[in-house]
Amino acid sequence: MDATTLNKIIAGSKPLGFGDIMSRSFDLFKKVWLQGFLTLILTFVCLVPFYLLLYIPLVFMGISDPDMLGKDKMSTPAIIWMAVFLPIIVMAAMVVSIAFTSAFLRICKQKDSGATGADDYFFFFKGRYFGKMIVLGLIAFGLSIIGALLCGVGLLYLIVPLSLIPAFFAFRPEMSPMEIVKAGFQLGNKNWLVIFGLIIVMGIVAELGIILCGIGILFTAMLSKIPLYFIYKDGVGFNGQNVPLEE
Repeated sequence: MDATTLNKIIAGSKPLGFGDIMSRSFDLFKKVWLQGFLTLILTFVCLVPFYLLLYIPLVFMGISDPDMLGKDKMSTPAIIWMAVFLPIIVMAAMVVSIAFTSAFLRICKQKDSGATGADDYFFFFKGRYFGKMIVLGLIAFGLSIIGALLCGVGLLYLIVPLSLIPAFFAFRPEMSPMEIVKAGFQLGNKNWLVIFGLIIVMGIVAELGIILCGIGILFTAMLSKIPLYFIYKDGVGFNGQNVPLEE
């Protein structure tokens, strides 16, 4: 399926159903809660080195200059370090999040269809998809910056198309990064209010896991990602996609 055909499918698709997607998301969560937990843990583990890279030098700066900790303003070296590496950390977080979320959505499809096979959490970290993962992260980071510069209103709008990037990357990885982003905008614009509502409501519900002694959120957080699978399934479908993706 090329990008033109995909665009026609999205244009001709029926409006998404808020209640239906939410209901099916809860049902599927019962099958993938463990995979969601593992996805979240792996995401944290992969990001730890980046956070260490950011904060360890700051710790040494504080040790070498104890007075720095008591000042109202950060020292010039600390400001420069944060200015250089903080964007890198944010971009890395986006790249890693896209990769693991895409892998999780593939697992959701596998469990939903009853297919057998190993849960490949690192599918997009290898082979020809790795480069696309980096580019998609860069695009998402750039769009987020643009949205933030528009007084936050732009970022509010971009929440929907940006959230759909992992879905299209998961199920149409042969598309170019720009085609994936454009498809996300097309499907997002057509069903913006429904998708935005699902993101907000399911995000709030997923956060309720914190009630379970705080640690419960580790098991419920990925509930907020499951609707993306059904949004893609209902908005695009899986015709001709039953063949396993190449590595």
